Amino acid sequence: MQEPVTDHFAYGGQAVVEGVMMRGRRQMAVAVRAPSGEIVVWSDDVRASRLARRVRTKPVVRGGVLLWDTMTLGTRALVFSAAVGMLPRSGDNVATPPVPTPKTPTLAGSPLWLGVAVSILFAITVFFVLPLVIVEALDPHIASAFVSNVVEGLIRLGLLVGYMHGIGFLPEIRRVYAYHGAEHKAMHAWEAGVPLDVAHVRRFPLEHPRCGTAFMLVVMLLSLAVFMALGRPDLPLRLASRIVVVPLVAGVAYELLKFGARHAAHPALRAIFSPSLKLQRLTTREPDDGMLEVAIAALLHVLAADGRLAASDPRLGAARRVDAGLRPLPPLTPPFPDAFEPAAD
Repeated sequence: MQEPVTDHFAYGGQAVVEGVMMRGRRQMAVAVRAPSGEIVVWSDDVRASRLARRVRTKPVVRGGVLLWDTMTLGTRALVFSAAVGMLPRSGDNVATPPVPTPKTPTLAGSPLWLGVAVSILFAITVFFVLPLVIVEALDPHIASAFVSNVVEGLIRLGLLVGYMHGIGFLPEIRRVYAYHGAEHKAMHAWEAGVPLDVAHVRRFPLEHPRCGTAFMLVVMLLSLAVFMALGRPDLPLRLASRIVVVPLVAGVAYELLKFGARHAAHPALRAIFSPSLKLQRLTTREPDDGMLEVAIAALLHVLAADGRLAASDPRLGAARRVDAGLRPLPPLTPPFPDAFEPAAD
């Protein structure tokens, strides 16, 4: 059994379509269950953007920049998992993948950045602008600025919870939520120092303190406090504040969650962050053994890239390595390069 992890690097990831993406110091790895039943994994270097490298030591400021980098990475993982889902179900392996066409989804460049920008704009519109529009219609009947901001905050929180709960009824999203639970269990197992196999990983809880669901809840609560301090100005200024303040609130939320994750054993912090853990019940489901195998495969590959696992470890052979175009790659071989600029923690 390995020793519990005590360094400050926070491994993490996200669920994708029929798979899990894990992010390490050097690489990210996306493991996906192909229609044929096998696990395919694609790894790529994780390099922080120039801006992220410049602000990595600046608390609060780095949060919004790292959020952009994280969403970009996650979008690439989603595109890859969708491509794997289009492979044949006949049992053919990915050694003979479909010939790429001009319609094959791209994993980089302007389309990727545009997709991330649209996602952020959608989130701001639904969870920050829409609640304000609703409250503006109610404001003639609300005398207090304090009450107005509380009502807006409750509407915002209601939209978030309703959205998470509502999409969970879709069969495809239920499976994504289950892979989300598998990702959390695998991270817990690694941090606890237990063997990374299905039997040990399954014992851990679905909730994890560094989850993106927790991040969104903290953003909602912090934004309520900030908007209360701003009072109830005219609509144009109030609307602008909902857009401009979001990166700052995201930065503060990032620092709070990072601090909370490092001191998760403290009783007071456990109590403070318990609502975010409970909210994760909406976005996680109990995974089956196959899903746990996928999450473990992704984690093993980033651990190997970081030198925490021997490249000759037989468990790495449980997944077939491919590149972004689904072309087969040889097994991992050491050594990994030392001259590498890791992404910000």
